[in-house]
Amino acid sequence: MKNFVSNQWLPSSTGRTFNNLNPADATDVIGAFPLSSADDVAAAVDAASVAYKQWRLLPAPKRGDILRVAGDIFTRRKDELAAIMTREMGKTLAETKGDIQEAIDTCYYAATETRRLFGYNAPSEMNNKMNMSFRMPIGVCGIITAWNFPIAVPSWKIIPALACGNTVVFKPSDDSPHSANIFAEILQEAGLPAGVFNVIHGNGEAGSAIVEHPDVRVVGFTGSTTTGNAIAARCGALNKKVSLEMGGKNAQIVMPDADMDLALHGVLWGAFGTTGQRCTATSRLILHEAIHDIFIAELVKQSSELILGNGLSNADAQVGPVINQRQLDKILSYIEIGKGEATCVLGGERDVDGSKANGFFVKPTIFTDVERTDRIFQEEIFGPVLSVAKATSFEHALELANDSAYGLSSSIYTRDVNAAFTAIRDIEAGITYINAPTIGAEAHMPFGGIKGTGNGHREGGWTVFDIFTEWKTVYVDFSGKLQRAQIDNY
Repeated sequence: MKNFVSNQWLPSSTGRTFNNLNPADATDVIGAFPLSSADDVAAAVDAASVAYKQWRLLPAPKRGDILRVAGDIFTRRKDELAAIMTREMGKTLAETKGDIQEAIDTCYYAATETRRLFGYNAPSEMNNKMNMSFRMPIGVCGIITAWNFPIAVPSWKIIPALACGNTVVFKPSDDSPHSANIFAEILQEAGLPAGVFNVIHGNGEAGSAIVEHPDVRVVGFTGSTTTGNAIAARCGALNKKVSLEMGGKNAQIVMPDADMDLALHGVLWGAFGTTGQRCTATSRLILHEAIHDIFIAELVKQSSELILGNGLSNADAQVGPVINQRQLDKILSYIEIGKGEATCVLGGERDVDGSKANGFFVKPTIFTDVERTDRIFQEEIFGPVLSVAKATSFEHALELANDSAYGLSSSIYTRDVNAAFTAIRDIEAGITYINAPTIGAEAHMPFGGIKGTGNGHREGGWTVFDIFTEWKTVYVDFSGKLQRAQIDNY
């Protein structure tokens, strides 16, 4: 496996590689990928800089035509790519197909938006003068993403960046590199000119080189809060635009008037879908005391029936492995912390039964009697671990939900329209679901959070184009004489 630079597949200049392992069976080596250096990044940025000179001049709707074709190719290759993704990062096939569908939707949406990259015009305060504004591309974008959505999350950044006339150097996670190469194949087949999209594999060395390169004008990052904060600090020093999508500790509230079956299905999917490895995963469940005990009893029963397994070899599998040994160790350490803080009513251990012996499987785990000061209530675990807290009132439930350093997603189950709209107003999060789980973003709506989750930008929908464009204001004076603004003309 190689890097993709200027439509060519190239080895790293270092000659070093890393192995991509199947998390459901760590003895299955998917391939060796380049462990790239700053020199490899520089070559990709040079290619992107050259390509930018022409790509930015191609009319936006023509760029959209290419992205529309890319959507068609993603559609054609969906089953093939889903199997590749399941093998390298562990989600079930139903989930990886959904991951690819996000990219398909994003391609089609961005393709149409290339005809709607609207500016704003405004009246001038002076005679015979017109005021206009335009969205302009910025240049080379460095895109660095996590492994849990190997196609969807990169597409949320890459496709709009290309639609706006930028070029891209993409460093995928070293836990999901194969999917990135298929992404490159698809964009190349769609007709993207050489150098417009480039893939550099590697670890933090390659990521740092992208952030540091003077010709990378925008950095789009999805990953941990620790890494994101470091990138933000460096981009601030370098005066670079940066968009951050980081952690979450998302809460689902269930009130006594809720549809209990619906709320139960919501938390099962929100907490254990993608094995809890989503920034939007339901990691906190806040139950009103009136329904707490009966809800927990049914939640434990249904959670215990979830089937863990390899999504490629077990068609019945509902929960896959966690991504790697490092993450497995982290999750198990948090489970031990939780056992000292609260009551473990389900799971709490690794699953090594049968075919899962060589994989990184953790049994769905539920803690009750969780207090707001507990680490498992406050810290992101990024695995199939659910912390349940008891609320004495609606107001208390909102207070618990907001007691977090993060602010990405949130959810409340209630039939009370007044409570629903109060929650919409008062929950501190970038996303709020009413009678739905904390996961389930749609490609045409803004996505992102507040507090420790991000730095104010929103991916998805029309808002993502604010990340990958800059505003140019234009004044046209056809009066034939000097007219002075910012002077007291009154």
